[in-house]
Amino acid sequence: MALTDLPLDQLRSFRPDVAEPADFDDFWARTLAESRALAAAPVVESVATPITQLIVEDLTFSGFGGEPIRAWITRPQVEGPLPTVVEYIGYNGGRGIPGERLQWAAAGYVHVLMDTRGQGSGWGSGGDTPDPHGSEGSIPGFMTRGIQHPDTYFYRRVFTDAVLLIDAVKQLDAVDSGRISVTGGSQGGGISLAAAALHPDVSAAMPDVPFLCHFRRSVQLTPELPFTEIGRYLGVHRGRVEDIFETLSYFDGVNFARRITAPVLFSVALMDAVVLPSSVFAAFNHCGSADAEIAVYEFNGHEGGLIVQWHRQTAWLADRL
Repeated sequence: MALTDLPLDQLRSFRPDVAEPADFDDFWARTLAESRALAAAPVVESVATPITQLIVEDLTFSGFGGEPIRAWITRPQVEGPLPTVVEYIGYNGGRGIPGERLQWAAAGYVHVLMDTRGQGSGWGSGGDTPDPHGSEGSIPGFMTRGIQHPDTYFYRRVFTDAVLLIDAVKQLDAVDSGRISVTGGSQGGGISLAAAALHPDVSAAMPDVPFLCHFRRSVQLTPELPFTEIGRYLGVHRGRVEDIFETLSYFDGVNFARRITAPVLFSVALMDAVVLPSSVFAAFNHCGSADAEIAVYEFNGHEGGLIVQWHRQTAWLADRL
């Protein structure tokens, strides 16, 4: 592998102009209000699992349009309420089977892992949440589904699910509603930026190598999937370029980062050919939080810091929650 982007000294000062629609806040306020009006109470059920030292439960909650979304809850066998980590999943992964992710619960947190609607068949152990919405023509993958308009774009539904999961988590007896953090890697990192910006009760955010930032630069320069899905689409729909980037501006992690006031710990890998380091630094350098840090992994690709980053997260989060 080789460095995929600007030198680190230039990345630290990289603060590009990123398009932001004038009605960005109104769009998201309307979107969330419409779905919250349709939300039912969350349902928690026990599950059969060989895990004996932690509690694992199946959560169903109302996401976009009141549609049911699945998640796993994994938590210590102690009396609550406890600090909570809500995690979002990378591109085309699913929540898997119960008990796959135990680290946060073993560290004393309630861990809630959201299934990503329509995904779960690209890696891991699968997902359980359909996306019942069709779209106009798109290419394989999720990046161009419904991309013709912000109201129909795939990530409008996913980001709404992510925010409404926090609403649901706040209702759980085991959860300290004043100590809820969000995290995720790649796509999950991008989702966590949106959730932290859109939900006022997020106490901390930990986006790892976050995807879905600075769409224009990423689509133009990223050599690997999935940003190349959009480039392929635009290569066919030549007259839609500006309209498509207008849609994407409602979902750009840079615009969400501007609105985050909670503490944030980013990570970035300088040999990442899936998420360009400059796109991560664009979000980080625009971040509205007064307590924002970034961990830099100079010789790593999209895997980032892995367990090393998790150790850093646990120490960082303990100081804040």
